[in-house]
Amino acid sequence: MTPEPLQCLDLRGTPCPLNYVRTRLALETLPPQGWLQVDLDAGEPESSVAEGLRGEGHWVQVEHLPPDGARLLIQRAP
Repeated sequence: MTPEPLQCLDLRGTPCPLNYVRTRLALETLPPQGWLQVDLDAGEPESSVAEGLRGEGHWVQVEHLPPDGARLLIQRAP
């Protein structure tokens, strides 16, 4: 079962590192263990945002969106 995100961002077409910064700012507005959904471009944006957030202790699930996008489902660290 996929959790219901408290907030959704569409950052497709947003350059690095701005997509990471916007994701971090959105996470700061959520309660601990709250869920955020972020849609962004596949490739470098997807991997850099996911790796950066995992490094901060957040849980990140990646889904691929055809044709060239990705959806991150992020649970804020407690």
